[in-house]
Amino acid sequence: MDKQPLLEIHQLDASYGPVQVLFNLDIEVQPGEITAIIGPNGAGKSTVIKAVMNLVDTNAGSIIFNDREITGFATHKITELGIGYVPQGRIVFENMSVEENLEMGAFPMKNRVKRKEAVEAVFLQFPRLKERHKQLAGRLSGGEQQMLAIGRALMLNPTLVMLDEPSLGLSPKYVDIIFKHLLTLKAAGHTLLIVEQNATRALEVSDCGYALELGRNRYTGTGKDLLDNPDVRKMYLGGNNQQQ
Repeated sequence: MDKQPLLEIHQLDASYGPVQVLFNLDIEVQPGEITAIIGPNGAGKSTVIKAVMNLVDTNAGSIIFNDREITGFATHKITELGIGYVPQGRIVFENMSVEENLEMGAFPMKNRVKRKEAVEAVFLQFPRLKERHKQLAGRLSGGEQQMLAIGRALMLNPTLVMLDEPSLGLSPKYVDIIFKHLLTLKAAGHTLLIVEQNATRALEVSDCGYALELGRNRYTGTGKDLLDNPDVRKMYLGGNNQQQ
């Protein structure tokens, strides 16, 4: 018996004003898995998760999360339903401490004790942040800022975590660290949807992958199947299973 997807995007059209970016797109995210969306710049990868968060116009189709249609819901409501979102660019409050940044992620949580427990849970996931908890976020390294951005998205203990280019601009050392953390989050019970231009690394950790071209599904399969597909290697992985 097939599992019920945690997130189902069905025949989705999405646009930025008059410019359509996604066309009749179908994506399923299974519970407890890592799903990757890969593709070149302009393929519409980031638009997919922005559409889920209602940050772009959705013109047709449906978005169903946990058996509930959420198409057009307010972004804060989507967050409250259990979706965490880590935008591209390591967005942090630079003049606030690490701990204060995390608390901003739990803004809807009124109980201070529960907020503190949520902070400690993030520190267990990212011990480096605990070491830096009083340091200003603007003084962290790029990799540490990405940890903080992910940690902030975890503060409300989301069922689904969506990450937009989590390795973008990071040193090879921190790329390795971030992808290891993604696997740890999966092991802890989170479902992940990641958008990544570093297609090889994304597919290596993913249960399922979608390769987009100009806003449409081009290839779908397990991470391993896509890595082994010669056409995918040629078009998305630099021809030799290495991301260029």
